Amino acid sequence: MDLKKEAARTAITFIKDKAIIGLGAGSTIHHLVDFLAEEIDKGLNVQLVTSSFTTQQLLLQKGLVVQPASSFDTIDIYFDGCDQLDKDLHALKCGGGIHTREKILASMATQFILVGDETKYAEALETKFPLAIEVLPESFRYVIKCMEKIFPSVKIAVRKSDKNDGPCITADGNYLLDAKFEAWPRLEQINPTIKAITGVVETSLFYNLAHTAIIATKEKIKILDK
Repeated sequence: MDLKKEAARTAITFIKDKAIIGLGAGSTIHHLVDFLAEEIDKGLNVQLVTSSFTTQQLLLQKGLVVQPASSFDTIDIYFDGCDQLDKDLHALKCGGGIHTREKILASMATQFILVGDETKYAEALETKFPLAIEVLPESFRYVIKCMEKIFPSVKIAVRKSDKNDGPCITADGNYLLDAKFEAWPRLEQINPTIKAITGVVETSLFYNLAHTAIIATKEKIKILDK
């Protein structure tokens, strides 16, 4: 059984006609796009927006219209995956490097739903995933210096590109820093503290943003509400 596909199948049931739907990135979201395209073919009327270039291309390949995020100040539902989420639905979204755009849509959404399989869930967030920090290129050394002063045990590095010999550049032309903690600081303090550093754009901790999580296990689909 493809658990991610089953989670996506359940996610479709949350969509209502004439809704504005936001989509993130990842394999689970790709399954959701497939199911969504089928429902649209059957007559479902929705508007679509995405934080992901890859998801946008998939939607366009299916002949679906994608609106720019700037067309809206609110959306009805935003679906996205994550690296990990905890029992309080706080989530880390580090790998894709598009967390700023994802967080914009998550913040705009009346309902933000995390979708994934059981490997994504933990009672408490683990430190095996780094905290990704998007920063202005001019500020990266300053941000590292400030981070090391605030969090003396943190290990922080510029994320390297896998395409060339240089830093990973985000879609908005910024750098990504990966911060590894031995133990997480109090989660509620992470974003305010780090975002107060001049040059920081956004972090990959989605604290107190998700309303619901759809988690597929081998036994059943779990719906976790805030």
